[in-house]
Amino acid sequence: MTVPDLPPDTPPWLQLDAIAVAYGRKAVVEGFSLTLPRGTVGCLLGPSGCGKTTVLRAIAGFEPLAAGAIRLDGELVASPAQALPPEQRRIGMVFQEHALFPHLTVGDNVAFGLRGVPDAAQRVTQMLETVGLGGSAQRYPHQLSGGQQQRVALARALAPSPRLLLLDEPFSNLDIELRERLGGELRALLKAAGTTALLVTHDQHEAFAIADEIGIMADGRIQQWASAYDLYHQPANRFVADFVGQGAFLPGTVQRGQHIRMELGVLESPEPIRCTEHGDLCDAGCGVDVLLRPDDVVHDDASPITAEVLAKAFRGAEFLYTLKLASGHTVLSLVPSHHNHAIGERIGIRLEVDHVVAYKRASEPVLDCG
Repeated sequence: MTVPDLPPDTPPWLQLDAIAVAYGRKAVVEGFSLTLPRGTVGCLLGPSGCGKTTVLRAIAGFEPLAAGAIRLDGELVASPAQALPPEQRRIGMVFQEHALFPHLTVGDNVAFGLRGVPDAAQRVTQMLETVGLGGSAQRYPHQLSGGQQQRVALARALAPSPRLLLLDEPFSNLDIELRERLGGELRALLKAAGTTALLVTHDQHEAFAIADEIGIMADGRIQQWASAYDLYHQPANRFVADFVGQGAFLPGTVQRGQHIRMELGVLESPEPIRCTEHGDLCDAGCGVDVLLRPDDVVHDDASPITAEVLAKAFRGAEFLYTLKLASGHTVLSLVPSHHNHAIGERIGIRLEVDHVVAYKRASEPVLDCG
């Protein structure tokens, strides 16, 4: 697991120390650590069943810890020996189902967590204005669209000024276009309010749009914690490389001088080639699989190397081509859409790779590559 170091003067606002959560005898989350500075928007991204929602529920106080500790603003809120009740943690939570009270007005929904607060009415008005629903206080949830209902849920969670906001798949029930728009709005809102937040999603586009730092999860553990850019260009292991973005692996052989010979030519790395998850250097002759993103494979009519168009997906400004090489291996390529090639046509391609990502080939029996 890779977790970025915090600046010395920035104490973690949320800190999870090697927590474990089990259902019966089955550990769903184990040895899980995470830190979030104040005002940071973090995200847990991973496939269904990887444990990301369980982590969120443990932070909120809905699941007991079998091991480890959770601290919020330096305060111990959970350990196997003691746990602060959910209502005393001052944590806001937004669910994918919105969980609005249908019999209450929008204003009363937002005011639900403000009982006993002297300026509750003013706070409700302020929050509805903040989420773009000013003047909707007297409406009922069924009179709102799905996106508007999610904004009400967000306003309700933020109204009590929580120390931390947790969001569990907040946009999964919305259409793609609305989801992308609300993702950008949510990030702007959280940043303007200085709210520390942790989002859970299986949608990487949503994660990229909202989060400062993202943790890729698998089997109850974080595989890598990094920015979206680093996850895409410098994945820590093959799982992350497969899960984030699109791409294909092409076999190659490491040569001396930081070169890899492949079917598409010789790829030169600006840095020593590391072909294991532990960062070990590759020896000359080591067989590796090289990750090629669609933007690494460039359409070039002048190139002597050609590939057959197996499939294409129109994306407006670009086509995403699936290309078959002479060996039978396939690669992906993003090509401007005015290059409209037919299925079965052969087109010239070349490599243009800025970040070399390679992993020891699992079937390589001869050399120890580190």
